[in-house]
Amino acid sequence: MLPSRAVRHLASLALCAGVIATTGCTAQGAVQTSPTGQGVVSSGIASSGIASSGTGAPSGPAAASLLPTLTPSGTTPTPSGSTGPGPTPSGRSTARPLTGLVIALDAGHNGRNASAPSIVNRQVWVGNGYKNCDTSGTETNAGYPEHAFTWDVVTRLAAELRRRGARVVLTRSSDTGIGPCLPERAAVANRNRAAAAISVHADGGPASGRGFHVILPKRVGANAPIIAPSRRLGLAVRAAFLKGTGEPYATYLAGGTGLTARSDLGGLNLSRVPKVFIECGNMRNASDAARLTSPAWRQRAAVAIADGMTHFLVG
Repeated sequence: MLPSRAVRHLASLALCAGVIATTGCTAQGAVQTSPTGQGVVSSGIASSGIASSGTGAPSGPAAASLLPTLTPSGTTPTPSGSTGPGPTPSGRSTARPLTGLVIALDAGHNGRNASAPSIVNRQVWVGNGYKNCDTSGTETNAGYPEHAFTWDVVTRLAAELRRRGARVVLTRSSDTGIGPCLPERAAVANRNRAAAAISVHADGGPASGRGFHVILPKRVGANAPIIAPSRRLGLAVRAAFLKGTGEPYATYLAGGTGLTARSDLGGLNLSRVPKVFIECGNMRNASDAARLTSPAWRQRAAVAIADGMTHFLVG
């Protein structure tokens, strides 16, 4: 058996060898201090949530967390506080499955469109002809406007997608502006090379009809490569929206399938990334209007759309 003094010396050397980011150890294995008298630590500690002094050195109980964790030879210590799910084979966390992906969100219309007819009525090329730059949208019989609905849902949807790890880009930054025109709405997703894009709307159909539907692109000009993936995106969003909101497929078009394709929408014609539109309900129908004006239901709608996009992007 070694003398107790030798045991203490060996333990001190072991501790010294395990302490990271110091300038050295004394003969007794203590942490060498800097000329300021503070223990020198590696950069980045403050961003990890460890309390630090003005020089960046940890202080108080947090300093103890820098001591090495002794583990048997050949094993790896478990990071402190690592209780969340690990990464998937793709490198994405199961809690943040959309990490590294860009998603473009288009809130239909805008709050001041109706006050600027000279701007929104300007004719723009939409891939197969000319249309108005934008429109003012519809509203419920009680006056709740489509532009306010779409902005609310997209704001909620953006927050949900970011929570899942996505980088979200928006075609407009508020509900108090004008436009943008249809070509720019498509260009936002194209410039950012979005993995997927969706334009959120609410319909102004016949009062007797209700329900939601998803609009797919038809082949127009150079959008052929997005037709097949856009269909897969649309099917995923349709299924998730039906499940998540309880809203039925639209009863007044597309044979009640909740799915149609159009060639007159510049946002789809000019897109070079997978994209669909969703008409979340019929604002002119009393039952749908009650849902569309409910903040709780709009939250359900946002989460449902996020579920559909997540399924399309990562399965």
